[in-house]
Amino acid sequence: MRDNDPQAATTASPTFAAGVPTEQMIALIGAGPSGLAGARCLQKLGIPFQGFEAWSDVGGLWNIANPRSTVYESAHLISSKRTTEFSEFPMPEGTADYPSHRELCRYFSDFADHFDLRRHYRFSTRVLRVEPVDDTPATPWRVTVQHADGSEHSAVYQGVVIANGTLAEPNMPRFDGQFAGELLHTSAYKRAEQFKGKRVLIVGAGNSGCDIAVDAVHYAASVDISVRRGYYFVPKYIFGKPADTLGGKKPLPAWLKQRIDSKVLQWFTGDPVRLGFPKPDYRMYESHPVVNSLILYHLGHGDVRVRPDIARFDGHTVHFKDGSQGEYDMVMAATGYLLHYPFIDRAHLNWQGMAPRLHLNIFSPKYQRLAVLGMIEASGIGWQGRYEQAELVARYFHALDAGTPAAARFGAAIQGPPPDLSGGYKYLKLERMAYYVHKDSYRHAVRQAAAALA
Repeated sequence: MRDNDPQAATTASPTFAAGVPTEQMIALIGAGPSGLAGARCLQKLGIPFQGFEAWSDVGGLWNIANPRSTVYESAHLISSKRTTEFSEFPMPEGTADYPSHRELCRYFSDFADHFDLRRHYRFSTRVLRVEPVDDTPATPWRVTVQHADGSEHSAVYQGVVIANGTLAEPNMPRFDGQFAGELLHTSAYKRAEQFKGKRVLIVGAGNSGCDIAVDAVHYAASVDISVRRGYYFVPKYIFGKPADTLGGKKPLPAWLKQRIDSKVLQWFTGDPVRLGFPKPDYRMYESHPVVNSLILYHLGHGDVRVRPDIARFDGHTVHFKDGSQGEYDMVMAATGYLLHYPFIDRAHLNWQGMAPRLHLNIFSPKYQRLAVLGMIEASGIGWQGRYEQAELVARYFHALDAGTPAAARFGAAIQGPPPDLSGGYKYLKLERMAYYVHKDSYRHAVRQAAAALA
């Protein structure tokens, strides 16, 4: 059925959830970790919703069968299971400290089964457009979707929660010159056999770049890694325990934590400058740390070499900005991902500069029932941090339905000024840091707001 007429969509919208019309439901986009958190929290408060997922099952990027998944065969969490899991649904005993994507895909599947969330979703259904019906704060939203058979359908919903993730749209840089070999983004990487016998250059030394460089040393003829700045490397284990489980319960001031943790890192990883990395021109935690000490191991064994930033390509030759050059068969860009909400006009998300400007990285200042889940990056925030976002959204929507004074107060807070979520850190002005927050400051603000709406 094709229904692109706005008036027809309004007057003949279908009903779901035991006869609830879509005009009384929330449209929830995505069935990855943030989407499932949203589904669970809306469900808990009895808020009718309809979920949409482009793939045929839950798990988002952690479901490697999903064509939009950007995980690779060797992918594991970089935070430990106990700091990452949903609190109300702990990972089973026996789960690895740092689970693989296979374990995580099962975990999300079990989460969806345990709370009976799948029945709320239309799978193999891609959201094409999300549009406000009018220009008022309480506007309903027209959502147009495409089914697996290519047919489209529109319906009007009371509100929209966007939870389609932040790590699916590759950020592919432009390079001067032409490269004669394979030029790929890490989103196209699945298994180490892709490197067999090749001279490989990884561009970027973030978490994925370092993971993939470590994979490549076992198959490639040579592995180099091109960087433009220095990094702080955090081992996954300190004193035999996952590194993110150590430390006191009371957060330290930013300056003190930077000083202490920098010293601890020197004890466990040494000085990466000695292995060829530039000295960081920023303090620890002002950019996301690299949770990988194996890259340092392989650098120390000569399996990987650090090269400067790229100047230009010339056939198989890569010229670097220090005047050196190298010959390569494959260049793989580990240059991260872009925020990508292609189905909604950026103006509706108050997009400014490199990212939307939303209250607590969640709420639109213009529309009452438009929210984004998962648009946060923070060291150690885990999926529970996303769950708390979802809990706040559900409580606010519930309070709006009830017309409570608390809803009005929170609505005023959404208009600003924004709270300081930096925790005293001066984050680098990079696109991938545009929506970065300090874990403790952020979770405190979200919990406090949710408590006021309870």
